[in-house]
Parts: sequence; structure tokens; C-alpha cells
Amino acid sequence: MNGKPGRNDPCWCGSGKKYKKCHLRSDESGDTGMQVPSAKLHRPSRSHLVLTPAEQDAMRAAGAFNAELMDFIRPHVTVGAIPVELDKMIHDYTVDNGHVPACLGYRGFPKSCCISVNEVVCHGIPDLKPLKDGDIVNLDLTSIIDGWHGDQSETFLVGDVSEPARALAQNAFECLNIGIASVGPGTRVVEIGRAISKHAHASGFSVVRDYQGHGIGRVFHQEPGIPHFPDFQAGQFVLEPGMCFTIEPMINAGVYRTVLDRADKWTVRTQDGRLSAQFEHTILMTDDGPEVLTRTKNGPKPGDSL
Repeated sequence: MNGKPGRNDPCWCGSGKKYKKCHLRSDESGDTGMQVPSAKLHRPSRSHLVLTPAEQDAMRAAGAFNAELMDFIRPHVTVGAIPVELDKMIHDYTVDNGHVPACLGYRGFPKSCCISVNEVVCHGIPDLKPLKDGDIVNLDLTSIIDGWHGDQSETFLVGDVSEPARALAQNAFECLNIGIASVGPGTRVVEIGRAISKHAHASGFSVVRDYQGHGIGRVFHQEPGIPHFPDFQAGQFVLEPGMCFTIEPMINAGVYRTVLDRADKWTVRTQDGRLSAQFEHTILMTDDGPEVLTRTKNGPKPGDSL
């Protein structure tokens, strides 16, 4: 979707209603009704979103450790790996280095990271089910370093992955990098969603709308919200130098709609049971453009094939 829906088009929210019967009125009033169920945004004044040079360096340190943590766990994400054991390794490495796993206990989350396999879109709770040959698995890691958050995720290809699964993961990786490249100082957030949606849709994939990126710093989730589709209300937020935020597109092989697990209240799956892939970085906007704070040494780089 490259423009605002027409009155008789399907609403962007996925309700199945026409736009005029659903969100048209609230969009025009400035209230989109959009929510991020597990990331209810703290809303400080705008001045608090622009970090001082010292605070920017603190975020760089947080991002650097989080990237180190991702590289630490990388070789262990293999056929037969047990998610709860990966979670323990991530927890122990974080604590042994004097830092805090941000996910553990956050709004009641029971583990130190999110591990989302195949049709799980996000917020997967690490369990005892071993990873199988052909799985795709997203590890979402967030650490607190001296009070500051580093946040990123990566989708791993486990063993001999099918070409459709590989193509989906590749597209999600490209969407992340295209989203990053779409912004600069003074850019509106909507350009991120516009660029990501265009790339995903061109390959026949869909973009999850129920969950989004977010501002980050001393607070895990704060303004600005970063939708990965062109949300024309939230998307008017202007990204200024000194602001930190995440871009984390979730790309589905089938429909973009999601379902929250009724039992654990965390695990989010694709509505149609098809695969989902995601990549995420923490970004600092500078006068020269976006700076990726969570770039790993051993992970994929922009332009790489997975």
C-alpha cells in the first residue's frame, strides 16, 4: 500500500470493513486506535527523546554489547538446539558481563529473550522443543547496560531450509535495511513503512501491522512508534538528530494478520499458520543520517544473501 486507503478500500487495520466504516473518522481526528499489545509506549516530552552526546555514547555502548551477545549465541542456533537452553546461555552471558536481560520479568515475561519459530511472529517463549532441520527461528535480544537498552533481533536459518522460507527471511532482512536507508534527519516516520511495504509487497509478502518498532533509551518502549506500513497518523512524527528508535519489520509469507495465544498471552502467530521472519536494529539518528548501534561482527551485512 503506497497511499492512504480510499473510502471504499479495505481498512488498513485488517478488520475486513471498508475504510469509511472503520478507521476513516479516527484517522481524520488524529486517533488511529493503533496499539502495540506488549509495548505500551511511555510518552515523555519530545525534549527527553533527544539524547545528549554523553547519552548517545551510552546507547552506543548498550548496542555494542547487545550485538556481542547476538554473535555469542549465533553458533549455538543449530539443529537440535533447545530454546530454553539458548535462553539460559543468553541470560548467563549477560549477567556474567554485569548487565541485565531486559525481557526477564518485563510485564511478566518469563524468560530472558524471545525465541520465535516458524509461524510465530514475535514474543515466542523459549521452550523445550528442539529446533528442527528446516526451521527458521528469530532471536530477539534486549540488554540493559548501565541503565540503557540495546535491542535487536535476527532470523536464523536452521539446517536445510526450503527456498520459500529462505526467500522470506531474505526479504525481511532486506526490508530492515531498506527501512534504515529510507530515513535521515528530519524524515517523517511514515517513510519507513512506505519503503518496507513496497519491498515486501513486490515479492508477494505481507507486513505485520499489529506490532511495531519504538523509541528506546533508558525506557524499553517509548515514543516514537515505528509502524512498518504507512500509518499516516503515527507516521507524521519527525525523526530528529539525537533520537533513538528500533526498526523491526515482521514479514509474513501469507496474510499480515496475527493471533495472540490465549493461554500464555505472549506468543503471537500468523493467522493462517504460514511462516514469518523478522530482523531488528537499534538506530541512532545523527546529523549525518541513521547510525546502526547493534551491528554485529559475524552476522549478515546489508547486501548479503542469507
